[in-house]
Amino acid sequence: MTANDHLDYFKPQLVVIPCGSRKLGLPARAADMYVGSYHRACRKAADALHPDLLLILSARHGLLDLDDVIEPYDTPHGAADAVTSQVLLEQATGRGIVDLDPVVALGGARHISLVRSVWPHVRTPLAGARGMGQQMARLAALREGRELPLM
Repeated sequence: MTANDHLDYFKPQLVVIPCGSRKLGLPARAADMYVGSYHRACRKAADALHPDLLLILSARHGLLDLDDVIEPYDTPHGAADAVTSQVLLEQATGRGIVDLDPVVALGGARHISLVRSVWPHVRTPLAGARGMGQQMARLAALREGRELPLM
């Protein structure tokens, strides 16, 4: 997906957003666990797309529903104990969501790579953004229903 591809002509069946390194210090719903500004920006942009299903890709747990209650953890994507593409595919297959389309993934390169291993056709509106500032600008544009800025 290029920066100017519009997302307003379709309703995603699935949006996958990243977890975050900043977390609450006690068990909580996945929707509440991640408190960092990047995760929150991804969540607001995802909500604005009105998907049929919104999932969080946790580095430790894989695909999480917003209501799943989890313990705090400290596992970044790419770590030895992080979720693998094989585990993610097994989770998606078990949920019966492998064939969903369109799918949108918001997040960085490691996140997108994992999502793409299950949904090769995934749309990635943050791809090509150089740095956090440009990603946050694109997330704001998605949240506000504006055309994605050229970067």
